[in-house]
Amino acid sequence: MKVISDLNQTPLVDRSLAAVWHPCTQMKHHESLPLIAITRGKGPWLYDEQGNALLDCISSWWTNLFGHSNPRINQAIHVQLEKIEHVMLAGFTHPPVVELSEKLSALTGGNLGHVFYASDGASAVEIALKMSHHFWQLQNKPAKRKFVCLENGYHGETLGALAVTDVAIFREAYGSLLQDVFTVSSPDARKALAGENAQDVAKRAAHELEQLFEREHQHIAAMIVEPLVQCAGQMAMYSPEYLRLIRALCDRYDIHLIADEIAVGCGRSGKFFACEHAGIWPDFLTLSKGISGGYLPLSLSMTTDKIYQAFYSDQTKQGFLHSHSYTGNPLACAAALACLEIFEADRVLEKNLERANDLAKAFAWAKNDSRIESWRQQGMILAFDVKHSNLKNANIFPREMFSASLKEGVLIRPIGNTIYVMPPYILSTEETLQMGDAVQRALEQVLA
Repeated sequence: MKVISDLNQTPLVDRSLAAVWHPCTQMKHHESLPLIAITRGKGPWLYDEQGNALLDCISSWWTNLFGHSNPRINQAIHVQLEKIEHVMLAGFTHPPVVELSEKLSALTGGNLGHVFYASDGASAVEIALKMSHHFWQLQNKPAKRKFVCLENGYHGETLGALAVTDVAIFREAYGSLLQDVFTVSSPDARKALAGENAQDVAKRAAHELEQLFEREHQHIAAMIVEPLVQCAGQMAMYSPEYLRLIRALCDRYDIHLIADEIAVGCGRSGKFFACEHAGIWPDFLTLSKGISGGYLPLSLSMTTDKIYQAFYSDQTKQGFLHSHSYTGNPLACAAALACLEIFEADRVLEKNLERANDLAKAFAWAKNDSRIESWRQQGMILAFDVKHSNLKNANIFPREMFSASLKEGVLIRPIGNTIYVMPPYILSTEETLQMGDAVQRALEQVLA
């Protein structure tokens, strides 16, 4: 009892540091950069133990679309909780997973009519990779087992997803565990040469891909991309033309296209699916993060009838061999259905056009700052880069900017020298302007 009593009197942050190993974190950094103990949230605001408010400018790692403690999502989960909290999806089904699958299929116009569920984004990517690999085996083309990914791309941190992730720190730590893949140039618009625009960069990158396909198509199962924005890759943005070109190349060379929309889906790009900007549909599309409004772990991989039918057989071994204890969890599906209802009832995609304009106005100051370059925006994602020549120590800039922003009452997490915001879809014009001003003040403190 004494231990319990002592623990109850110990600050929450100290208890967390003693017992919790935090994700993608060098724990020693918290000797100088204290954890923030959040005790509640409401709307776009988070509140710490002392009651200090933080504006959640990154939707709590890009998940919380409609604010914390949203009454409609709360109610949907509560209603479902009174019915069934969980039942395995092998041999059973339930209304929320059926309704969610039907609604998602309808949002693709039936092009992606089959949905396989998991819990997190990396798992959804694993499913798409495995499903593509298995498909080619069933088609008696076992040589088609390699994958193509983009330079600077990120798809998760399980072994399959990490293999198609091109982030140096992960490669250095876990490269010896990973499958070999083909990595091709990113169509990042920041790579434009003199006289080029984003479409020109896209065409150059697609031409390089075409050369790879010509040489290796018989060995390639699928290509995976983050449509329009490589989020963890410092918010690299590119032209929809690249998606149109690679869709045509994948068709020509009989290669699957996997669209990882875990971060850019669910309205973040300006349309519900980012692929819609290019007028194309992939063979696989993955969603997570915002699909449940930031409430419960849920991810999914959508695919075509052609893929589904290849696995449809009397033979168990021809079925797709993947499972997850919490696949299609009813509570998570209920949260997702509530989110889709909000999208429709509140005309969220339409209103996000206005919110995106507010976002641009709030950060207009950054366009004219000589210390900043590559100001860019895609829907409800806005980013810009601080020139390296203005950074005293680029390695610690993200932590310094994070700390300075907290003091200004906003939560942001820079990636390298890139500052970005991906706020919830419920910010008022005043809150959006407040966010822009606070980030500007924080940046002035760091650069001073």
